[in-house]
Amino acid sequence: GEQRNTKVNGVNKRLKLDYEEITPCLKEVTLVWEKMLGTHGRAKVKFDSETIHAAVAQGVPRQHRGEIWKFLSEQYLLRQTVPSRPPSNHAPYKELLKQLTSQQHAILIDLGRTFPTHPYFQAQLGAGQLSLFNILKAYSLLDPEVGYCQGLSFIAGVLLLHMGEEDAFNMLKFLMYDVGLRKQYRPDMIILQIQMYQLSRLLHDYHRDLYSHLERQEIGPSLYATPWFLTAFASHFPLGFVARVFDMLFLQGSEVIFKVALSLLGSHKPLILQHESLESIVDFIKTTLPNLGLVQMEKTINQVCEMDVSKQLQAYEVEYHVLQDELLETPPTLNQHQRAAQLERTNQSLRQQNLDLLEELQVSHARVCSLEGQVEALTQSEGRLKEQVSSLEEEKRLLASTILHLQGLLTRLGIHSAPDGDTAAPQLEAKEALDDRTVDSPPQPLLLPKSL
Repeated sequence: GEQRNTKVNGVNKRLKLDYEEITPCLKEVTLVWEKMLGTHGRAKVKFDSETIHAAVAQGVPRQHRGEIWKFLSEQYLLRQTVPSRPPSNHAPYKELLKQLTSQQHAILIDLGRTFPTHPYFQAQLGAGQLSLFNILKAYSLLDPEVGYCQGLSFIAGVLLLHMGEEDAFNMLKFLMYDVGLRKQYRPDMIILQIQMYQLSRLLHDYHRDLYSHLERQEIGPSLYATPWFLTAFASHFPLGFVARVFDMLFLQGSEVIFKVALSLLGSHKPLILQHESLESIVDFIKTTLPNLGLVQMEKTINQVCEMDVSKQLQAYEVEYHVLQDELLETPPTLNQHQRAAQLERTNQSLRQQNLDLLEELQVSHARVCSLEGQVEALTQSEGRLKEQVSSLEEEKRLLASTILHLQGLLTRLGIHSAPDGDTAAPQLEAKEALDDRTVDSPPQPLLLPKSL
């Protein structure tokens, strides 16, 4: 039975990893990965971040990719300065599977649309689709605010191609809560609007001519980039490319999606500029651009490894909110009803921000409390150790006085300790001396420390 299982798993793994690799991994890079993965107690070992970055840049061996994503998630958590808010539902995966979800219909509809050409997901309600259904159902129960949202099936699907069902669920939880992807799936979609604004500003910074060309045709990023964010490129791009995007996502977090988007648009700039109408530009970005050749894909990933846009992204998020506030200084042309609606929208956005900040505050407060608890425990432990030290010193003092006393006795008995510990005096003399002593003086009590 066990042999058959191993065989099935092997066949399954081959079936799942059926995609063309970009950046095939050299033997020595694979060895570096295997050494890191095999490190004893590795979930608590903080590896050198440059070593990890270099290894990811040089390639991730496909057969170890699932395990490497778990490893990268452990490293991400060790480096996290502000802890994320964990889900309020602590039910384990097996328990969640026993419950019913109100999202069942929406999930079932999307199963057949998720990687429809991949052999693992092709069969209707086959092993692949059933596992995918389980993960999405469990997540919708774990996180009722997000529930099930279109796009999630692709992210879960990519994870499932690289690991078992429960591991894939845990990694989905990590990406949503720790990396923070869940913000963009919230019902108000405010974060998605901010992301589109940020991408547009990055285009303006890095590729002004392309930005102006798209602006003239009134093409905002939401016309083509929404699925990029909601599926981390998995819905339209070749799996080999998507797997590399996920390598980066586990390493650097969600800003990777901006970097990939920017790099893709930049490297196709000459071709996009040739198109003159809204329809043909959007069509090119949606259908031609995803079918990049391997060289182009590798070039994009290499660029992403080199880029750093985190400061700009933070600045543009602030800018977005400032602009929203300025919109409130609205011209008098708006009627009362429109103005009220606008105020309501801004209010909603501010409420959401407040909730986010409150969550962060609560998490930080909990962390402070836990650290204070640790400090108190350490102080108590230090007190106990000090007591032990002083009692050991007292014991040492008593032992030293006992040794002196014993040495005195031996000397009086005429037994001299030789350097090697042998007694030098003959036993007879000792006996006589002892007899004499017994006559002369009463026996001395032996001082031994209490603890002996």
